[in-house]
Amino acid sequence: MFTGIVEEMGQVAAIRQTGEVYSLTIDATKTMEDLKIGDSVAVNGICLTVVSMGESAFTVEVVPETVRRTNVSRLALGRRVNLERALSLGKRLGGHLLSGHIDGVGEVKSIQGEGEGKVIRIAAPDRMMRYVIEKGSIAVDGVSLTVMDVEEESLRIALIPHTLQVTTLGELQVGDLVNLEFDLIGKYVEKLLWRGEESVLSTSRKGRD
Repeated sequence: MFTGIVEEMGQVAAIRQTGEVYSLTIDATKTMEDLKIGDSVAVNGICLTVVSMGESAFTVEVVPETVRRTNVSRLALGRRVNLERALSLGKRLGGHLLSGHIDGVGEVKSIQGEGEGKVIRIAAPDRMMRYVIEKGSIAVDGVSLTVMDVEEESLRIALIPHTLQVTTLGELQVGDLVNLEFDLIGKYVEKLLWRGEESVLSTSRKGRD
């Protein structure tokens, strides 16, 4: 589990592709502290497993399903990425609970200055927008944020200067694709309600038989 509080920005040092599997080597500093092979690291919000390590870099592998659901195939050498190590129990939860399992990608539609901060509008498919509520939580490229407001096919987020400085969100441009992870609670509630409706329908059918 993660919190969406980015610990540092790493840099993509190597990209290798073997068939449909990507291997990424990422230069980092703080993330390397106490890191071990087998540990989970959120890279732009994607939960990935460390498969090898050097003195100042670690390597992760990305399977086809993750490639399909995220923007990882758009990473290039030298690109900076948001990094967060897995949550340790007993520490303060500064953001919100995240699994690192990306729901899909959204597209940056507009970026507007607001004081020293920015307001970014992100479009997403209907199947994802149903989980978005005004003032609810969302993770964008692994950064825990509050939804400013919601339109039919997009949402807006407000970024403070600090977030712009310490995450890759300050480098976003119109047209960029971003990884989105929605609140876990909403997805579980939807599933439970769906099962409840299925159970009622099943009972109703049996009663007519």
